[in-house]
Order: sequence, then C-alpha cells, then structure tokens
Amino acid sequence: MTQNLIPLLLVAMVAMGLGQEAEKAALPTGPGFDPKAIVGASECTECHTHSAAIWEKTVHHGTITDMPRTEKGREIAKKMGIRRIKSESLCLDCHATSHWEDDKLKPSSGVSCESCHGAGMGWVKLHGEFSGKEEGQETADEIARRWRASEAAGMLRPTMIADIARNCVSCHVVPHEDLVNVGGHPAGSDFELVAWSQGSIRHNNFYSKGKENKVSTLERQRLLYAVGLLAEMELLLKAVGTAEKMGDYARANARRVNALRKNLAAAAKATQQADLIKALEAVATLKLSLKNQAAMLEASKAITVSLDSLAATSNGEDLAGLDSMLPKAEDYK
Repeated sequence: MTQNLIPLLLVAMVAMGLGQEAEKAALPTGPGFDPKAIVGASECTECHTHSAAIWEKTVHHGTITDMPRTEKGREIAKKMGIRRIKSESLCLDCHATSHWEDDKLKPSSGVSCESCHGAGMGWVKLHGEFSGKEEGQETADEIARRWRASEAAGMLRPTMIADIARNCVSCHVVPHEDLVNVGGHPAGSDFELVAWSQGSIRHNNFYSKGKENKVSTLERQRLLYAVGLLAEMELLLKAVGTAEKMGDYARANARRVNALRKNLAAAAKATQQADLIKALEAVATLKLSLKNQAAMLEASKAITVSLDSLAATSNGEDLAGLDSMLPKAEDYK
C-alpha cells in the first residue's frame, strides 16, 4: 500500500509546486489589456474633446515620448539589455498605450484613455451610441443596460472603483523584480489614489461640456482613499510574497507595506468600518520575510475580499472618520 501511495504523493508534490509557481507568475505587469483590442485615443477624443485637452497637458500623455530621452531611462534600458525602449513591452506596458501592428507591439500614445478604461474594441462604439437615440433621449433602463453591456465588453467605468484602483496600482507598484534590482528602476511611485486622481489627470468635465471640472464629492474621496489603500496593499503583498531575493525590490515594497499598515490601522480605528477592520486583522502581525511568503500571499487574498466588499457596499458615508486623512487640494498631484 505504501508503494501505491508514492506515485500519488509525487503527483501531489508536483502539483503543489506548480501551484506556487503559477501564483508567482500571476503578478500583473501593468494593466495587461490586449494590444490587439486597442483602438487608439482618437476614437475617444472625437467626443471627449474637453477631457482630451486636459490629458494632453499631463505626464501620462508625454511619458512614452519624454521618458526614452532621459538619462535615467537610457541607463535603465542599458542595464536591462533593452536596445529600443519604444519596442520593448517591459517599458510599454506602463509608459504607453500600445497596439499590435505588422506583428509588432507599437506605442499608440502615452498613457491614454484605454490604459485606464480598458481596451476599447468591444465597447467604444457601444458606450456612446445612446441606445440608438439622440443624447439625452434614453430612458433610465436603457442607460443602465448600455452601461452594463459596456462593462461586460471590457470598459472600466469610474463606478468600478476597485477595478480602477487596481489598474492604477498595477503600474504605480512596479511589478517586475529585475527591473528594480538589475535595472535600478524605482520600485514604484509615492502613490495615493485621492491625490493622484483629483490632480492634473482629473477630467470630470464631460457632462458639463467642459464648463467645469469638479473634484469628487467628499464621500467619493473617502472611498477612493480606502479602496486605494487596500488595492495597493493587495499588490504589494503579492510583490513581496513572490520576490525571488531580498534585494531593492523586496525591501522597498516591504517598507511600503509597513507604511500602509500604519495608515490602515489609523483608518480602521477612525471609521470602525468592518471591511477595513478585517483587512487590518490580516496584516497587523504579518511578518514580512521571504521565509513567510505563503502567509503574505494568503494575506493578500484576505485583502482582496475586504477590498471587493468595501467597493460593493460602501458609498463613503460610513467612512467619515477618514476626513482628516484625506489630502488637501495643494497636495494633489
């Protein structure tokens, strides 16, 4: 009987190993949208002219043009063995919106509409057709159906706050260990979702036809802060939990986890919100060590549950305790 068990044990051991490798390989490298489904910013700016005018003045717009010219960009590329920055997916994933052309990946623009709202081939026409009517003539049910269909086709709408936050974090936490350890790339940005979303990239001006570009309501800012905190924690734990060595990448991301852990503790205490409390419980005593990576990945999964629950159930009214933690207008990026 023992002999019969040996093959089964070997299969189980191999399966466990493959599972661990698969989990390590699951760390996203930027938004991850299919470049073959990218339609280009011009498809959006045709109607969103006022938003486009704002975008064209942002760092997002110019990054794929400006970054390859910088000394730091060239230095990182050389260390990584990259000859042409504008043809290397390692760079394009986060510094451009890229499309597929002549069997090659090519940048369509800097970080643009589809980098944030999803590759548009399936939804760009659908979301702007007004159910076959003139703008303003749809019923409430028709509008709701149109948005549901657009989301199902891959559109990330502002209401999908957890997905939007994760999308931002997928680049603002650099998801590539060698890029940091070998290339010398920063491990990420000093990112906080309210400050970054309400600053230079803010484009809440479509329905006013460009007449105003209001900051989000206080309730939404609270939710942005909490969701952004959890989305960053979720990915950082995966980053440290899948790191191959204790280098700059693991150390920098571990420091960010510790900083976020303090912010999460303050947020949970101030709001007594159930999802924030559960998230804190998952990380409060978590040891950040490469010998404890399995526990970090489990903690990340717990954060995922709290993040999805918070985004689905809170409208920000239950997060008033966060008001003193929200960035002021002068701190917007």
